[in-house]
Amino acid sequence: MRALPPWAAVAVFALPTALLLPIKLLALWAVGRGHVVLGMLVIVLAKVVGTAVVARLFTLTQPALMQLHWFAWTYARWMRLKHTVLERARASWAWRVARVIRRQWAQRWRRR
Repeated sequence: MRALPPWAAVAVFALPTALLLPIKLLALWAVGRGHVVLGMLVIVLAKVVGTAVVARLFTLTQPALMQLHWFAWTYARWMRLKHTVLERARASWAWRVARVIRRQWAQRWRRR
């Protein structure tokens, strides 16, 4: 897959979305018919499977995708935004408190 031309990589990258859309629509239909738990389980399962497949396909097709100027530009901006948001979140009071609590729980767990 690493040898794919850029636009073929885009098609392969978009394929899971196209394939999972009908399944998600059927799940919504099931929710509308009163099968809420079944519909929600199908949506969650489709989301988890789709995310895993897209992550793997992205890893395999990233070199080809980066040959497309618009994709490389968007990816760079997205990564910069992601790092900025994570930096701010990790510097927040809530994040620091959560880390302390997690560390305390881990220490208690190891003592047992």
